[in-house]
Amino acid sequence: MSAKTSQETAEHSGQVKFLSAAFYAGSSFLITVVNKTVLTSYRFPSYMCLGIGQMITTLVVLYAAKMNKSVQFQDFDRSILLKIFPLPLLYVGNHITGLASTKKLSLPMFTVLRKFTILMTMILEIYILRKTFPKRLVYSIVAIVFGAMVAASSDLAFDVEAYTFILLNDAFTAASSVYTKKKLGMEGLGKYGVLFYNALIIIIPTLLASAFTGDLHQAATFKDWVEATFIFCFFVSCIMGFVLMYSIVLCSYYNSALTTTVVGAIKNVAVAYIGIFVGGDYLFSWTNFLGLTICMSGGLAYTYLTFNTKPSTSNAEGAQELKIHITEDRTRTH
Repeated sequence: MSAKTSQETAEHSGQVKFLSAAFYAGSSFLITVVNKTVLTSYRFPSYMCLGIGQMITTLVVLYAAKMNKSVQFQDFDRSILLKIFPLPLLYVGNHITGLASTKKLSLPMFTVLRKFTILMTMILEIYILRKTFPKRLVYSIVAIVFGAMVAASSDLAFDVEAYTFILLNDAFTAASSVYTKKKLGMEGLGKYGVLFYNALIIIIPTLLASAFTGDLHQAATFKDWVEATFIFCFFVSCIMGFVLMYSIVLCSYYNSALTTTVVGAIKNVAVAYIGIFVGGDYLFSWTNFLGLTICMSGGLAYTYLTFNTKPSTSNAEGAQELKIHITEDRTRTH
């Protein structure tokens, strides 16, 4: 707003961007492992009810913080629906397909196929936000996608339904990233308003869908509700659902939608290789492992190019101006 604020933002933008990205990477890694434990190790039958638990946690935490004056966001009125649309639809699609694919896929294959989110996000930013990208960045994305295709082609546990869920999840994630960045600049919403009203709008239709499909009944009659370890893992998943959504919004606030997607790729480097040894559902093959390695190498190259070419690439100046204009981001680092 003021010149002083802009100067402070510029001074600390590099550190803030990195910390918000690291926060998102850590949150994303942890929730993938926790969700995998709940849905696969304990065989919890309802990924939809797990998502409902995460939404309820988000509402309770943010409402309590608002009542305590710790955070501020606009009170509900009719304008909220117009301001936030279509984020609720994208978020619920992202949430459900993400949890479903986590349940049906091994950790390494889940993280490999999630790489297509990067390509989809770039396409959306090109055609919706009219952004341009250096050729080296595009080549690194090609390497990521190629590695993902190599790894997926030799997946010995191929499942059409699981692959459909994960690709839909990629599309929803890409669209959510782009629109979240746009909505963060809207007056009255901000980081916390986007989180709260998305969860508030989503939770009722999700509950109805869960009850109608019998999903809610399966979750209520699940035998392990008497197990303290399962209850703990379920509770941690609910907390991490809120933390993850907050970390995504925070990372999107300080970075571009594409950078937020890149952070997911960084996290995948750790998850994919750990998943080979942890989880018990990875079927090893050299072709698959080679694809993973190509994919992760491309992800690292993409990350390096993203964070090292922005400050010094003069031909990116126009794209940066376009990004700032569209998203109304307050951060100006150059």
